[in-house]
Amino acid sequence: MIGYYISLAMRSLRGTPILSALMIAAIAVGVGASMTVLTLNYMMSQNALEHKDSVLYAVQLDSWDPNQAADTTNEIPWQLTYPDATALLRSDIPTRQVAMHRFGFTVNLDESELRPFTANTRVTTRDFFSLFDVPFEYGGTWSKEADTAAVQSVVLSKETNEKLFGGENSVGKIVKLNGEPFTVIGVLKHWNPSPKIYDLNNNPFADSEELYIPFGLHRKFGIYSWGNTNGWTSRTAEGAEGYERFLLGEHVWIQYWVELDNAEQREAYEQFLTGHIHQQKEQGRFERPLKFALSPPSEWLVLNEVLENDNRVLGWASLAFLLVCVINAVALLLAKFLRKAPEAGVRRALGASRNAIFTQHLIESSCIGVLGGLFGIVLALAGLTGIRVLAMGQADQIAAMNWEMMLAAVGLAILASILAGLYPAWRISRTNPSVYLKTQ
Repeated sequence: MIGYYISLAMRSLRGTPILSALMIAAIAVGVGASMTVLTLNYMMSQNALEHKDSVLYAVQLDSWDPNQAADTTNEIPWQLTYPDATALLRSDIPTRQVAMHRFGFTVNLDESELRPFTANTRVTTRDFFSLFDVPFEYGGTWSKEADTAAVQSVVLSKETNEKLFGGENSVGKIVKLNGEPFTVIGVLKHWNPSPKIYDLNNNPFADSEELYIPFGLHRKFGIYSWGNTNGWTSRTAEGAEGYERFLLGEHVWIQYWVELDNAEQREAYEQFLTGHIHQQKEQGRFERPLKFALSPPSEWLVLNEVLENDNRVLGWASLAFLLVCVINAVALLLAKFLRKAPEAGVRRALGASRNAIFTQHLIESSCIGVLGGLFGIVLALAGLTGIRVLAMGQADQIAAMNWEMMLAAVGLAILASILAGLYPAWRISRTNPSVYLKTQ
């Protein structure tokens, strides 16, 4: 019976092409506009580390100005100072722990026609790859000693390896970073999470880094941060000058993550952080009330406001626009169905029930929704393409519609069309057949 009703619906749509096109367009425009915004919001709120939400934590320590809290959501600096990060690295409590920040190197090869280029670089500790589930194509990470010693090793992204070595296994080969030789010890598979939960301070929707080098190279190369660096005082260790003054100063620029596998491990680590803060207080630091935070990835996304309130408001506004389109579709469906009242009256006189008439016209509304959803997907894809063009490559990861969102678009269109068709279908199902029967 449903197949028969669908056949009737398609015949009805062909019988009133202009009115049918207007209804499909109303649904398509509403779905296209709303799905463009909802797709952006959905992609921006993705949590690539959701499976580690119970064991992975971003670390914050309140080492800020005693007279004024840090200007963050939870009033604790997002990042750590270098002295605090190196002190935390000495703990053996976490299963894995990572200190890191963003940097950049000029890359070139000896005896190569490839022009030197600047590569975004992550200066990090060896656990970075296992903690964040970074897959390797060739080789692996560096030794633990490289986290504190000046070992000139480098891990390449898949794209960088293709640019430098044509995608072949380059482990053991030499690349020049700022003119210094670095040995390639690993090559990643394609890995580009969006948003970059591990670093939400520096454009969470930017591409992942091209190079990865050991944390122990700071002093040898005088490495600063290419990301956010904030400080509240010029106070530093006595006698420190130049780069050493920067390293030991009250500047927060190191991102820090730990993996704690159970409640006992987390409790022990919290005690360790409390002890570290008390120790620093004795040395004249951490003058604010004792405060730190361990935030899992889902909470970290919220704290950093990756999906801003403006985006949420825009999402609700897009749904309101869809509602306006649905109201317009109600008027068009009502006009269309009332034109078919004589046909419905005859069917009622021949024994069709009100429920049958109602179901027939509701299925016709659903057919309009399916067609509107398909055209809505086309409009949404066009809208997302426009956003990518306007963003000049900065939104490629989020301005993209996957199969889940395509199915959601069709589902939303069918739901909208059913809601639009409820009242018109109910009205025509209440047609009095006697009005349309002629007697001699």
